[in-house]
Amino acid sequence: MNSTAKKILIVDDEEDIIDLLSYNLKKEDFDVYCASSGTECLSIVKKHRPDIIILDVMMPGMNGLEVCDKLKNNFKTKDIPIIMLTAKSGENDIINGLNTGADNYVIKPFSLKVLFAKINSLLRRTDTFNDQIICLDELKIDIDQREVFVRDKLIKLTFSRFEILLLFAKNPGTVFSRKKIVREVKGDDYPVTERAIDVHIVEMRKLLLDYGSCIKTVRGIGYKFVVEGSN
Repeated sequence: MNSTAKKILIVDDEEDIIDLLSYNLKKEDFDVYCASSGTECLSIVKKHRPDIIILDVMMPGMNGLEVCDKLKNNFKTKDIPIIMLTAKSGENDIINGLNTGADNYVIKPFSLKVLFAKINSLLRRTDTFNDQIICLDELKIDIDQREVFVRDKLIKLTFSRFEILLLFAKNPGTVFSRKKIVREVKGDDYPVTERAIDVHIVEMRKLLLDYGSCIKTVRGIGYKFVVEGSN
């Protein structure tokens, strides 16, 4: 396979869909992996870690919502974009898919052009934050080294506090409920409670020096992160 190509995983129990997508995605220079069940999907993700996943909802055994939930609740895989591809077109079906953590939702029958546009849009979004330093004024976050600097001073954060700060930095101005923060930062080996989020925020405000005040409390909801003058 092409070592520079993006890896995409197609998960669907319909062979015709897999054949159609696999053929056309290979033409677009993707490295394509295929799975016909939720269990097979999780195995491929663990072995190959795709850059993006196209995930059917209605599959025998473990359905797409269950697969999505498992991936988004694992800190090792939670950042992999997932596009739900399904015939379930009701409003509640779409809401359930998005609430489970899917990044987008495409209804069968679908347009290949529209699907590919959504794939490329999500990949551009994730590429923005891969292998680089995020700079918000004089606050710098080195994602690869998992280091935080304020005016070139190294700030030591625990695993969960780094994840919370990274979540904020990737989404400045976005309001996050405590429940949403828990969902985004917790992993299989690192349980976090909603009450613990408040404790983390208090400590982060101290540790981040002047930038601690950038963590704003949104009464009755949760928190948001705002850096004046940042890009």
